[in-house]
Amino acid sequence: MKRTLFIIFVIAIVVAIALFFSGFFDNSVIDIKPSDKSNIILVTSPIKDAEIASPLTVAGRARGQWFFEGSFPLVLLDPYGNTIAEGHATAQSEWTTTEFVKFVGNLQFDNFIKGSKGTLVLKKDNPSGLPENDDSISIPVIFK
Repeated sequence: MKRTLFIIFVIAIVVAIALFFSGFFDNSVIDIKPSDKSNIILVTSPIKDAEIASPLTVAGRARGQWFFEGSFPLVLLDPYGNTIAEGHATAQSEWTTTEFVKFVGNLQFDNFIKGSKGTLVLKKDNPSGLPENDDSISIPVIFK
């Protein structure tokens, strides 16, 4: 009986190790980071906790479905969630694709407290207005 339990235990360990090394437990099978949108939008500037000043250039790549008519909204928030700047990022090439498209946008702002934290929000353009089509990413920034 003890020998049978030992064999079952060893087999379970071997199966678990095989599944681990096969990638069964990686993010493509089990979504460990549900807020990670790097497969949809990648921001290259500014990066998380970057010190920012006006004018702020926002750049990166997003899949075509993030845009509508070649742009999407940008919002800069102060530490209290108040909007201090709004604008749009614009596709730098054909946006009617499922592939990544480079984008760039600029925000002008002057109503901030030096050294305080803010949030840059990049919103998926949603001309339908339907809540199920809303999406966004937030990047923490520091005003310099």
